[in-house]
Amino acid sequence: MIYRRFSVLLLWRVLLLTLFLAAGIYLVLKEEYALAVISLFVVIGILVSIFYFLQKRLTLVYDFFEAVKYRDFSQNFVVEKKANDLQQLYRGFNLVNATVRTIQAERETQFLYLQKILEMIDIGIMAYDTTSGRVMWLNEAFLKIIDQPHIKQVQFVEKRNPELYRKLFIQYYAKPENVALHARSEGLSVLVSNSLFRLEDQECKLIVLHNIENTLNQTEAEAWKKLLSVMTHEIMNSIGPISSLAATLRQQAEGQQLDAEDLAMGLQSIENRSEGLMRFAKTYRSLNKVVNLHLEKVSVAELFQQLEHLMKPTAEGAKIRFELENKRLTINADAYLIEQVLINLILNAVQASERRSEAKVFILAKAQEEGKVLIQVVDNGAGIAADIQDKIFVPFFTTKKAGSGVGLSLSKQIMTLHGGKIQVQSEVGLGTRVSLVFNG
Repeated sequence: MIYRRFSVLLLWRVLLLTLFLAAGIYLVLKEEYALAVISLFVVIGILVSIFYFLQKRLTLVYDFFEAVKYRDFSQNFVVEKKANDLQQLYRGFNLVNATVRTIQAERETQFLYLQKILEMIDIGIMAYDTTSGRVMWLNEAFLKIIDQPHIKQVQFVEKRNPELYRKLFIQYYAKPENVALHARSEGLSVLVSNSLFRLEDQECKLIVLHNIENTLNQTEAEAWKKLLSVMTHEIMNSIGPISSLAATLRQQAEGQQLDAEDLAMGLQSIENRSEGLMRFAKTYRSLNKVVNLHLEKVSVAELFQQLEHLMKPTAEGAKIRFELENKRLTINADAYLIEQVLINLILNAVQASERRSEAKVFILAKAQEEGKVLIQVVDNGAGIAADIQDKIFVPFFTTKKAGSGVGLSLSKQIMTLHGGKIQVQSEVGLGTRVSLVFNG
């Protein structure tokens, strides 16, 4: 419709131009020079009119496309008191602007809705330009997981935590992969996945982090329940034959059909099986106790005092020292179970340091941010090899000849039931630091 009106108006001007031009040529041929000059001025006027007609409309179209180029759709064109073709052109511009504004409003609403959803989930998400390192978008969960303030450039992370930078921004994970990160001065198990994509002329990278440590702890707790069920089954399998053999011997004794040799063999069988059952029970009996917690406010100073009296006689030459920043420090815990955890950790530290000429074991306690309390057992022993550090909490895994592989697994289970964490940092030849983190 706009094109038709524009064409008609332009066509009328071209026809008038052609007509007066032909008339001027005719008048020149007839030697009517005065009229020919008048016709020439009319032709020039029509040419000027066509020029301004085209210039005005082309300028309007150019300005409109410039606004489109810079994504400015805020202008509103006044239609009243304009030529018919301009009215149609302005209406067209206004329709385009209104349509784009509607689309933009819908997109902004959808973006805000999606952004709100992404902010509410506990999965960390970040998108950044791989060339400049400029962060395009990230949510609070991402910052919380890596324990960083607001990030504008990924190079900021490289300066504060090079290892974290390498694992998140340098390495590429084609498939989701479980990665151990060190943030907030503690270790985290994080599921990392990323993908590359192009946005106009930018190459961008999307990183997704999922803190799976709590999930792993819950899975481990379920595994412990299954383990207890299996152990109960095994105990019953051992008790059954003992009971049956004892009943047979009793019946034979009552009937006076039992000779000394049969009695000796029967009693030996009962003794052997009973000893095996006792070893089994001694190794795992502590597992059944970790079912319900008796939580109370425990003074860390009193806890350390009891441990000091208990552990120093068994130090075996190691120097044990307790350090407490605040004597009023307390934790909400089951005192018996936490004491059991610390005894196990201190014994491990003493054994790990036994070959040192100056064996040292430090037990430290201090308050952290957000009401958390940190208790650490530090030794200068042999340390733990990096390739087995992720296995030390697995039930029954041990590197000790006389070990059962239950101590650290049980300690982790106790801390999980308390809603806390147990973490290990160790270097071969330098020693080990085991941290118990209690939530406020």
